[in-house]
Amino acid sequence: MTERLMKHSIRRQFALIFIGLMAGTIFLCWIINNVFLEDYYIRSKIDVIQEAYVTIGRAANSNTYNTEEFRGELDTICRSYDITVCVMDANSQTKYSSKNGGRELEAQLVGYVFGFYMDAVKVIEEGEDYVLQRVTGENEYLEMYGRLNTGISFIMRTPIESIRESAKVANRFLAYVGILGTLAGGIIIWFVSDRITKPIMKLNHISESMVHLDFESKYEGREKNEIGMLGANINKLSESLERSISELKTANNALQRDIERKEEIDEMRREFLANVSHELKTPIALIQGYAEGLLESVNDDPESRGFYCEVIMDEAGRMNTMVQKLLTLNQLEFGNDVVSMERFDIAALIRNYLQSADILTKQDGIQVCMEDYPSMYVWGDEFKTEEVFMNYFSNAVNHCEGERRIVVTLESKEEVVRVGVYNTGQPIPVEALPHLWEKFYKVDKARTREYGGSGVGLSIVKAIMESMNRHYGVENREDGVFFWFELERYGG
Repeated sequence: MTERLMKHSIRRQFALIFIGLMAGTIFLCWIINNVFLEDYYIRSKIDVIQEAYVTIGRAANSNTYNTEEFRGELDTICRSYDITVCVMDANSQTKYSSKNGGRELEAQLVGYVFGFYMDAVKVIEEGEDYVLQRVTGENEYLEMYGRLNTGISFIMRTPIESIRESAKVANRFLAYVGILGTLAGGIIIWFVSDRITKPIMKLNHISESMVHLDFESKYEGREKNEIGMLGANINKLSESLERSISELKTANNALQRDIERKEEIDEMRREFLANVSHELKTPIALIQGYAEGLLESVNDDPESRGFYCEVIMDEAGRMNTMVQKLLTLNQLEFGNDVVSMERFDIAALIRNYLQSADILTKQDGIQVCMEDYPSMYVWGDEFKTEEVFMNYFSNAVNHCEGERRIVVTLESKEEVVRVGVYNTGQPIPVEALPHLWEKFYKVDKARTREYGGSGVGLSIVKAIMESMNRHYGVENREDGVFFWFELERYGG
């Protein structure tokens, strides 16, 4: 891409255009010189001859052609314009002959005067007392002769060959100068154009970076011309595009989050309805069946009716508990429940809860162990933290087997306090560990129903811990299961 651009670069175009114009101008001048320069020289010579003719006529009229002033004036003309002159009086006596061959023209002038000297001539102009002609032969001349009314005869001649040679030399010199000037001008314009093209290349690199959404490059030129104005406008355009793209990305990111959130909410709603329908189907069927039995008086004895009523009450209570937990979970997942972060003693909270649950664990023959920990202050929502521990502890009670022992631990680390609940019993299948935190997931459905579990407790734990941005988890031990969660240590 860059190589292709360099082939058509402005710098190269400037140089080529300049060289082309310069070479064309010089070539045109050379053609004009070749065609018209000789005629122009001849016209100039004619003007000089006419000037000499006027000088001779003026001297003849004033009878001053014998003076040094007259001779000096003609010498100057002859010397300057390569003209040969010969002047005779009425008695054919030579009064002036130029030093560059004037004596040789005396016989030719006599011949012209008496009409017996003939040569190949072409008359250019004929006046009252002179003839201007072009003489051809072995050599070619421009010639003027005549006889003035004072009796003075004259002849002037200048060679045309010298004119042609001068024209050739001039044309040759022009060609050499033109070639050298074109080359020198091309080199100069090549380097001079760099001052113009370099800022343009900078602007090109900046615009190329903008194509790739890189707005770091800025034009730093100080030119006061159109390029400087263009650079300033590109800088403004870059800042405007960067700001617009940033705003667009922010809006797009927010829209993407909204879309993802909406999809999550829709999926949660569908999952919630499906799970609730599934979980409520069994208790509703039991309540309906036993209620119909009571209505139809399947068993009239009081003991049977009492049993039917107890089943209906148990199932209704289980449904009520599950609905309450689902409402709590729904508020947590949809962010409708405010998390109140406060400082509290986690050790005191757990001791108070274990004291209230002491009767329940003793009835089930479970030994609860917890060291006498000192006060450990943490940051968190005290009410929700108690609910997390309650779910862990209830889960431990319901799955406690073997030695039937539950161990509660508090581990103070550098920045957090880890609360652990361990119960003896069967480890959780490895494949089930990742799904424990899903709503309505049950490792052993029959046993879960036996103790009245709904499969929602650990989902509530997950929602509460994520609302406080804290870690939680579960680990299988050799003879049991260990659940844990962490809170930020006060003063950590």
